[in-house]
Amino acid sequence: MCGDGAVLGLVTAYITVRCVVRYLSDSSALRRIRGLPEVRVSDLKTLVAGEEGDGERLVVVRGTVEARSSLDGDGESLWPGVLVSRETGEIGVVLQRTQTCLYNEWKGFLGWFWDLRTFFSRLLKEQKISSRRMQVPFALVEKSWWPKSQYPHIFVNLDGSTQPLPLTTIYHQMHPVKATPYSFLQAFFGHEYPVALVDEEKMLLIGKEVYAVGICRSKDGVVEIRSSEELPYFLSDMNKEQMIADLTLRTGALFWGGILLGSISVGILGYSVYRNWTRWKRWRALRTGPMNTSTGGLDAETVESEDEDPRDIPDGELCVICLLRRRRCAFVPCGHQVCCLGCALTVQNELLPKCPVCRQAIRESLRIYGS
Repeated sequence: MCGDGAVLGLVTAYITVRCVVRYLSDSSALRRIRGLPEVRVSDLKTLVAGEEGDGERLVVVRGTVEARSSLDGDGESLWPGVLVSRETGEIGVVLQRTQTCLYNEWKGFLGWFWDLRTFFSRLLKEQKISSRRMQVPFALVEKSWWPKSQYPHIFVNLDGSTQPLPLTTIYHQMHPVKATPYSFLQAFFGHEYPVALVDEEKMLLIGKEVYAVGICRSKDGVVEIRSSEELPYFLSDMNKEQMIADLTLRTGALFWGGILLGSISVGILGYSVYRNWTRWKRWRALRTGPMNTSTGGLDAETVESEDEDPRDIPDGELCVICLLRRRRCAFVPCGHQVCCLGCALTVQNELLPKCPVCRQAIRESLRIYGS
């Protein structure tokens, strides 16, 4: 099975199934986003209050990021309840610090021969990453001439959210790692060794305008929005039209990619099934033996009765296969009379019978009677 590409066919089929599942998910998200209302923060309380049941509504809202502490206080200070970058001094509500260790890509003088494990492990993971994310409560506000504490706002709930956030890179610095004699030995024998450390900070800055796509609800007069597991976006730099365009492009690529991969998978698996079926038929034919089947009026008794001394047969009339018996059969449709009765029966019982002279496929063999 492996030699015929069955494993490749199964892997392709698995990728096809993943594409189909992703296509269905993105198509559903596209239909839902197209039907969502795009509202302002100041209109959310009225919109949610008019909903029946639990008062939840899926909406697209645009607002400006603001720390919750500045809305609860007098609005005179931005420092309480915010995150501050230790490198640049920027303030925000979500801070992600990442440190990446870069390793060499040269396999060394001896790494080509006996250190293949290092080569494959480096292909799978060339960087080792440590990351940490911190966040503080925040909200989306609609700025107006009122004091900050009276801005129309909606609190953002990030609990359980897996969608990417629109973070801004505020610091990116590479620190070279000093080489040691041990590093030279590692390089010589093909082992990886660190060459640099990359420190990076990303932040959701206060005052940044973003779009939120999620489930909005009002509880005790407080409006809150949280992510929906059925949508690929929550907080984003893209507006509603850009989200629709992005999802349309993705669903189109998944649709045609699924059709292409599915066709390839069916072709590979079909060829594999055909090859193994023909092998089984050949094995079965070999087990039963070519002399146990009568075809075209030829059987074992006829073959045995035709035995004669090869020295009495002219060279031009000897069977081209066994060179022991007289040519008695002609193949259809090519018409070549080149085999004896036994060899013609053997050729005809093959999985894909072909004339031994012209290699044309044959349907049957006919016995020729001489005068």
